Amino acid sequence: MLIHPQIDPVALQLGPLAIHWYGLTYLAAFGLFLWLANARLKHEPFASVRVPQPWTRRDVEDILFLGVMGVVVGGRVGYCLFYKPAYYLSHPLEIFAVWQGGMSFHGGLLGVMLAMVWYAHSRQRAFLDVMDFVAPCVPTGLAAGRVGNFINGELWGRVADPSLPWGMVFQGAGEAPRHPSQIYQFLLEGLLLFVLLWFYARKPRARGRVSAMFLVGYGCFRFIAEFFREPDAYLGLLSLGMSMGQWLCVPMIVGGVGLWLWFGRQAANPATPVARNSKA
Repeated sequence: MLIHPQIDPVALQLGPLAIHWYGLTYLAAFGLFLWLANARLKHEPFASVRVPQPWTRRDVEDILFLGVMGVVVGGRVGYCLFYKPAYYLSHPLEIFAVWQGGMSFHGGLLGVMLAMVWYAHSRQRAFLDVMDFVAPCVPTGLAAGRVGNFINGELWGRVADPSLPWGMVFQGAGEAPRHPSQIYQFLLEGLLLFVLLWFYARKPRARGRVSAMFLVGYGCFRFIAEFFREPDAYLGLLSLGMSMGQWLCVPMIVGGVGLWLWFGRQAANPATPVARNSKA
C-alpha cells in the first residue's frame, strides 16, 4: 500500500505571487500542443495545401488561442450544466467563480468544437480538416492535466483491494487504499490515445476519420477509467450503475463509430468525393 506524497500544490512562491503545479501542467499542455501541431504541419494533406492558403505556424497559434478559450468557457459551462444544473440555476453568478473549481472535459470538448467552427469559417477551411489537424495533438494535454490532478491529490479512485500493490491512500479520502485513477487516465486517455492517434493520422485518411477516431478512443478509454474513479459524491452512480462520466462518453463512442463508418463510405463513393483539398 502506498501513501500519496501530498505534494504542495504551490510550485513556487514569489512574494504574493503563487505559481501552482496545476497551472504549470496547463502550460505544459499548451507547449506540447504547439510542438506537436507544428510537426503536424509536415503531415499530409496539410503539408501539400498551397492554395488558397497554406497551413502555417500562424494557424497553429490561432487554433491554440481559440482552443484555450473554448476549453475554459466550455469546460466551466459544461460542468455547471452536466453536474450541478439545479445549484447553478439557483446561484447563476457562481458560474463565473472558476477559482472554486469545477471543469468538465465533455463541456470543454464542445467548447473547442464551437471555437473550431468559428476558426474554420473565418479562414475558409473545412471544419473537419481543422478537427483532423487538431485531434492527434490533444491527448498529451489531457495527460498533463491528469498529472496536475495527481499532484493535487484530487479525483482519486474507488476503494481498491488491499492486496493491490499500487493501491494508494489519499488525504481526505479515508484510510482505505484506492486506485490512483489519475494515473490510469494519464496512461489511457493521455499517452496511449496519443500514440494510437498520432500513428493513425500520419497517413492521409478520409476527411473526418481522424476526428472520429478521437471520439471513439477517448470515449472508450474514459469509460474504462471511470470504473476505477470515485464518482462525484453529490451524484454517485446513475442508471445502470454508470457514472456521469460514463454516460457522457456513450454518445461520443456511438457518434464516433457512426461518423467513422459514414466518412469511409463517403470516401469510397466517387459520386460524393471527400478527398482532401484546399477548399472549405
